[in-house]
Amino acid sequence: MTHTPSIPLAASPATAGTVLIATLGSVGDIHPFLGLGQALQRQGHAVRCMTSPVHAARVQASGLPFQPLGSVASFEAVADDPALWDPRTAMTVVWRGLRNSLQALPEAALALPADAPASLLVHPLLLPAAALARARRPGLRVVAAWLAPQNLRTCHHPLTVGPLRIPRWLPMALRQGLWRQIDRRYIDPVVLPELNAARVAAGLPPVAHFIPHLGAVPDQSVTLFPPWFAGTAPDWPQPLLRGRFPLFEPSADPALPQEVADFLAAGTAPVVVTLGTFQRHGAPMVAQVVAAARALGRRTVVLGADRPPMPPAPADDLLWQPYLPLHQLLPHAAALVHHGGIGTTAEALRAAVPQLVLPWAFDQFDNAQRVVALGVGHTLQARRLRAAPLQAALRQLLGSPAIAAACRASAERVSADPSLDDLCRQLWPAPAA
Repeated sequence: MTHTPSIPLAASPATAGTVLIATLGSVGDIHPFLGLGQALQRQGHAVRCMTSPVHAARVQASGLPFQPLGSVASFEAVADDPALWDPRTAMTVVWRGLRNSLQALPEAALALPADAPASLLVHPLLLPAAALARARRPGLRVVAAWLAPQNLRTCHHPLTVGPLRIPRWLPMALRQGLWRQIDRRYIDPVVLPELNAARVAAGLPPVAHFIPHLGAVPDQSVTLFPPWFAGTAPDWPQPLLRGRFPLFEPSADPALPQEVADFLAAGTAPVVVTLGTFQRHGAPMVAQVVAAARALGRRTVVLGADRPPMPPAPADDLLWQPYLPLHQLLPHAAALVHHGGIGTTAEALRAAVPQLVLPWAFDQFDNAQRVVALGVGHTLQARRLRAAPLQAALRQLLGSPAIAAACRASAERVSADPSLDDLCRQLWPAPAA
């Protein structure tokens, strides 16, 4: 098992405490933690962000000290593996990228200063490593930040398992049995042998199931989505603080490139298409969306790390960019077609932009259904995408006054949510005078 050495974190006498943020995943997974880290810094905490070296420049540009977790090679191996997008094999791929944390996160926690209160603020998938860190450093406070509703397993309605929407009338015993079967077949055999070996070595008892273990680890949980997007389920972990979308605007983000500004100014508002920074196997679907938009006379902006093969295009109706900050681009968009990542969904809600969600895996199906429930968009299954339904969905999205009104209402809700500073003050209250 490889690991990176921990970097000591200095705390000044005026510091309220030290917080090690540990996270992983795509840009959309990283941004919420950067926003929280900046809010904690404003309150006087010493903060360090531990994540993949792929995100080092983003972390440092946000003003947070960076500590590596894993390697660029391990990140790319996970992102490049098409098995990541198959629910039968996804956990095997994800666990390959997680096992380094079982050693690296406890070592990083031990390096936090001993003369100030110390906390971990972690991505849910790093909670097993956080439990090991707390075993080695008693008194360490663990706070879990749940990015999307489906990160928090529930047996209650609404219940989505991949593309399946479980009907409200299904008995609770069958709902519980469904999760047990998923655990026993696809998750526990992959994770538990190595995790329990690490737990026994740390003097902790083995755990019976991985996903229930996640909910049992934190001293405090917080949702990084608001109650109006998803109500609190009775079986979510407690104590639980209901939060908001931690929409992040990097201060280092420059203005939109001149090429983009010129394209936006040259015609009508475009359809923006993105499958997220982690998806590297969606080029055929992107081409379908471009063709559907063109059939409706709409221009398209495509965002993606790799330039996908596109239908022949005149220069004035299609623009590809590897990445653009959505908070800058979406105010100029007529609609957003995307994968259903929670960060992308939140940015579209803030910008009052209609959404067509084409989910692939993970929490994306659940996020898509919540978009539909809010009335701000539609969803189609990515793996069954067909030209006629795609074009029809886009046409309705672009022409519906009801969807436009629902988008404006959701944007008002986003703007009315409490600030990140308020959220962090509730998570880390100032000590009594």
